[in-house]
Amino acid sequence: MAGEGAGADPDNRTRPKGRPVPTPTARAESLLERLGAADVPHPGGTLLAHLRRVRTRLATWNARPAVQLAGLCHACYGTDGFPTALLSLDDRARLTDVIGAEAESIVYFYAACDRAVVHPTLVDQDAFFRDRFTGRSHTPDMALRRDLAELTAANELDLADHDPAFRERYGADLLTLFRRFRPLLSGSAWNDCLGLDFTGRSSHIHLSDTSSGQLGGAGGSGDHDDQDH
Repeated sequence: MAGEGAGADPDNRTRPKGRPVPTPTARAESLLERLGAADVPHPGGTLLAHLRRVRTRLATWNARPAVQLAGLCHACYGTDGFPTALLSLDDRARLTDVIGAEAESIVYFYAACDRAVVHPTLVDQDAFFRDRFTGRSHTPDMALRRDLAELTAANELDLADHDPAFRERYGADLLTLFRRFRPLLSGSAWNDCLGLDFTGRSSHIHLSDTSSGQLGGAGGSGDHDDQDH
């Protein structure tokens, strides 16, 4: 994907002339495969398929490359709704080497979010972010809040698309959450959110599990048991 990621080859190796350099997306998917994401069951197939769809959705919204990469890797450290982690927090440098520091920081921010505390006030000027890993709190900058809102919407919409039970149980709550996040969402994301109708049914066209890498881009409602990533 043109313009994607941190730029230089993180492995700092010289490849044979004529051999294409893997994109950050390809390197990230390779890492996810090695970490076993393709073996973790998930609504719509596997965790890897879900992660690919989230990245693709963010690409259709023209999210910048770092946000797309964060979407692809957003479950690496586990989340407030899904405790299974593909990587330890001690291995953050490993993910940073693959997707870059900006994207990794978004992944961490998403994973560390204490949703019950953060989501209700995320749009407020003095928004309160509690890091569930450290127990510390701070007021994040607006750019990071926008990234969190956009990634949350992409993730939740994919779950709604592929899990009817989730959609029926949480559809109304998702609409409430999306309306709360509206000032932080891009126009494309908000329009997609409106595809979830008032009964919680999804009217989205499902994104292909194999659509990873086809789209480029410029630059949750909390208590979802164990199905929310």
